[in-house]
Amino acid sequence: MTPTLDQFLAAKPAALRTGPIAILLIEDEVETASTLAHAVKAGFRTILALSPEPLALSAAHPAIVNLTFDSRRKRAHVEAVNAVNEAVPPGTWLYYGYNAEYLFFPFSETRQVGEMLAFHAEERRAAMLTYVIDLYAPDLARYPDAVNLDNAMFDRTGYYALGRTDGSGQTLDRQLDFHGGLRWRFEEYLPEDRRRIDRIALFRSRPGLRLLEDHRFDDQEYNTYACRWHNNLTAAIVSFRVAKALRRNPASRDRIDSFMWRNSHPFDWSAQQLMEFGLMEPGQWY
Repeated sequence: MTPTLDQFLAAKPAALRTGPIAILLIEDEVETASTLAHAVKAGFRTILALSPEPLALSAAHPAIVNLTFDSRRKRAHVEAVNAVNEAVPPGTWLYYGYNAEYLFFPFSETRQVGEMLAFHAEERRAAMLTYVIDLYAPDLARYPDAVNLDNAMFDRTGYYALGRTDGSGQTLDRQLDFHGGLRWRFEEYLPEDRRRIDRIALFRSRPGLRLLEDHRFDDQEYNTYACRWHNNLTAAIVSFRVAKALRRNPASRDRIDSFMWRNSHPFDWSAQQLMEFGLMEPGQWY
């Protein structure tokens, strides 16, 4: 029987003692196997695959732990991430994402995520900014769910940042709201609070730390893109999630016959390409 997330965390298993740990919210069956395989290849010690129903994994890697959890409900990421944060030892590196999303970081072709996070911690950073880069299929007639790994496209330009302010209108130090991709080009189909492409997807656990619904944390330093003295590493999550949603949403499905435009570019599934297009920052890590 597949345990629930709460049951697993309450048992305090050995899998939670050492990071980095990936929390993957499985919302549907689209590219679940490739998502899990990518996380394994990245080097996560434990991968918590949270799904409403048990996954049918033909050859599960020992790092993968399938747990039942209603990952489709609103605020599912908040509940899951905050629960895991409280259950693991303080200082454990955690990552969270969804199925049909793939984490890339500088030089990830030759280095493991643990190596990168160890360097990031040495720079006294407890969180890492990630940009969610939308992927989409070039031919929606052939791939009606907009998902195709072999011919994935992304926007090579059209990204921008705006200054972030607090509730009183004061500018927040080293924080920006990032926009671009399908969320920008088809913004009329997305609520205003879901148009940003920045996500603090990698962070160190700490008792009492809370992830918020907008993918930021209640500790403002966690939400910064760099320290005060120099640029830091950033990462990218290439994601079919928005493309899938736009194809499933009745308000947009019949009005969008293609995601292609003059700045569409083939994705070659490399961190190097993302760095060349300025979609993630190597910082001081060479």
